Amino acid sequence: MDDFKLGAIVGAVQRNCHISDAQFAGDLTLCTFLLKMRELYRWEHDIPLTREMPRAEVGEWMNQRERLWETVEHAGYEPLPLAGGPIDPFEVAAINRELAARGLVYSGGYGRACKPHFFLGSLIRSETRDGFQIYVSGCEYARDLDAPPGMLLGDTIFARAESLTRWLWEKYEEWRWNRRNEAMARAVGHYPFDEDTDAALRAMTETEIESVILHELGEARASAELGEAWPALLADLMRSRAEIMARAARDLYADCLSTLPGLLERGDAAALHFFFANFVGMRRRLFPELAGAYRDWAETDDAAGWRRIGEVAARSRPRWRRTMDEMLALHRRHGDAAGPFIETLLEPAPVTA
Repeated sequence: MDDFKLGAIVGAVQRNCHISDAQFAGDLTLCTFLLKMRELYRWEHDIPLTREMPRAEVGEWMNQRERLWETVEHAGYEPLPLAGGPIDPFEVAAINRELAARGLVYSGGYGRACKPHFFLGSLIRSETRDGFQIYVSGCEYARDLDAPPGMLLGDTIFARAESLTRWLWEKYEEWRWNRRNEAMARAVGHYPFDEDTDAALRAMTETEIESVILHELGEARASAELGEAWPALLADLMRSRAEIMARAARDLYADCLSTLPGLLERGDAAALHFFFANFVGMRRRLFPELAGAYRDWAETDDAAGWRRIGEVAARSRPRWRRTMDEMLALHRRHGDAAGPFIETLLEPAPVTA
């Protein structure tokens, strides 16, 4: 007799999401917290992305959610009630062996600042690529306050299409409010946002889900190369500027390993424009020559400019690998006091006239 109860599983996963949020929501800045809460409300109440949300109801819901968090903040994470018996929520591979056959996919792992992330969704497809298991999910039945479009857990990659669509909409709205991001304007121009927003978002999601996978493959390859010393370094740098810089450097290495070569091989200009629309903050600060290569191509739209982006990425791969090794060496030498030394290592040289 099959004892599979989807409702009970959804309830357990969502409760674990509440526990995680209760313990870590206070780490967010007020602005980030409010934005994430608004989007969580939209998801929970199934409000279309293009529809305004009722402010009074959102405010009351936030008060109710914070009261709920107070009741679970010190609770332990619940096992998932699968047909074969309860199973620890972090036993992801074992859980997915049962759920994937039922058209579902689950993840339970740790993100930034060691915050646990949980989600349960419909399984669109699964594949194996470069030795990594890839799950692409669709509709999400349970999720926490933070819903990253891509996640890496061991040798498994989760690409979350619904979360990606919501993130793309946020980026589109952000651009509509302030249209100075020329790369985003070029990316948006490839989709029919003015005629059919829903169709545009569907098409953009289909394009960008592959970009998510490419980046996570780069992260996976970088993690395999760097080993257990890398998460230990990040743990010692937690909530510091050095952590932001170190993560950005590792992202750049992943992008040179996988994301950019994959985007260029696809020949998809919309995806490349969108990559550079989000090439901001610390990554751009640490790697200005890549931004320069994109600017040259965007202005000319010729094959030579396209090739130059690939050349810059290929030429820089050894540099970023050396940088990773140098950071790890500094961490071995200085332990949890390595932050200032890593900042000095990564700080770009001042530009002189």
